[in-house]
Amino acid sequence: MRYEGNIFRPPSEANSLILQATVGCSHNRCTFCAMYRNTSFRVRSIEELKEDIAMARACFGTGVRRVFLADGDPLIIQTQRLKQILLCLLQAFPKLQRVGTYATPQSLLLKSQEELEALRSLKLSILYLGVESGSAEVLKRLNKGVNPEEMVQAGRRAVEAGMKLSTMIILGAGGIELKDEHARESAAVLNRIAPRFISTLSMMVVEGTPLHDEMVAGSYVPPDPRQTLEELRDFLAALEVTSAIFRSNHVSNFLPLAGTLMKDKQALLNTLEEALAGPIPDDFGPQGY
Repeated sequence: MRYEGNIFRPPSEANSLILQATVGCSHNRCTFCAMYRNTSFRVRSIEELKEDIAMARACFGTGVRRVFLADGDPLIIQTQRLKQILLCLLQAFPKLQRVGTYATPQSLLLKSQEELEALRSLKLSILYLGVESGSAEVLKRLNKGVNPEEMVQAGRRAVEAGMKLSTMIILGAGGIELKDEHARESAAVLNRIAPRFISTLSMMVVEGTPLHDEMVAGSYVPPDPRQTLEELRDFLAALEVTSAIFRSNHVSNFLPLAGTLMKDKQALLNTLEEALAGPIPDDFGPQGY
């Protein structure tokens, strides 16, 4: 396989074949993200991808069951071309069970319901959407390029097309100033989307990003570990999604949590309250990495 630049994937795609359908991210303007900051976005040609798929088949055989399309937003690819890629994968790997990819809200809004359903029929069945926040002000500060209503429309489009949607919220995205609003409104947006998976990670401010500049200037003040746990508690308490798998076990998180909503919600909240009742090191957390 041939790869250009750094390759990123969700933890759940650890055993998937990674096919780099695009280089970089089509949006690439989020203030906190350094993943593709110095990469010019482009869609790789069908010829290149066919060669990579042939290489993968020669190396791994026909038994590949999962494929992840990188980089940051392959869903932006024109639907007919994306269908060609999926058909090539299905021809090379007859046991293929699913294809996954990152999706921006913008790319989801560009696809019709019919297009998404057609892609799902070709095994593109799980999308990873960085919601980050449900607060209009936080989304604006993060430069996500959409408002909460558009985020809901994007997420619902995937869900209604029968795709599994994995969503992510960033704890601390609003800083101390918008901590309560961020928790409350993020839950409200996910309640409307009703995704299959909900995960959280804590904001890790990376040098060289606009958010780092804001932190140095004092306009963004990240919450400390205790405040981050309080934000997670308030977010979880406000969630009403009845059948979602919840994960808050990213390496950036102070307290690893996992469960199924709503079955495990109270137990998760109890664990958070127990943690908040005890001592929490001030120097532990994203800002300590």
